[in-house]
Amino acid sequence: MKVNPRLSLGLVVVVASMVTLFTVPRDYFVAVTFLATGCMLAASFASGALKRPVTINYRSLAIGTGTALLLYGVFVAGAWAITALQPFGINSANEASIYSLINSHSNPLYVQVAVLLFDAAGYESYFRGVIQQRLKARLGVANIPVVALFDAALHILTLNVLWFATTFVTDVVWGLTYYFGKGKQASFTSHLLWDIGIFIIRPVG
Repeated sequence: MKVNPRLSLGLVVVVASMVTLFTVPRDYFVAVTFLATGCMLAASFASGALKRPVTINYRSLAIGTGTALLLYGVFVAGAWAITALQPFGINSANEASIYSLINSHSNPLYVQVAVLLFDAAGYESYFRGVIQQRLKARLGVANIPVVALFDAALHILTLNVLWFATTFVTDVVWGLTYYFGKGKQASFTSHLLWDIGIFIIRPVG
């Protein structure tokens, strides 16, 4: 199998930036998030996957909005279950530690919105637009959990089991949204709306 040097270099850069993101002190998390998602956007551009949509697909936007609401509901139910059951010693503090990385008094609202915009654009351009799109021809719909597991595995570096689990769930939902919504307009819409809801409007937990 022929190796595409641009794809390979892009993967190395993205993985290295994510390793850095999940190992730096909390005070640098937002700044390095811009770096990591910027690397995702650059890798997507180099691979030819970062293209401006020709038209707005309202069906895709509707699908993205619907899955964002569905995913938020899943997290509300999950937060209730964690609080009630505390499986494996996990409690609401594990969730709060994630949300507080963005939703903090040290981050002005415009910074929170900007970092979430980059987050949605970077992850959807790279993980869906590049990796999932490349695997789709070989694996079909089965590529969705494969990509989700890859992204979740990188989140293990946070040493937060809940972050690993929630990343897998969200990536599966966004992978399905991308697959059935026919592109990044759907998955980007879902990712951005969910980010704003869960990190800014009303964090759960």
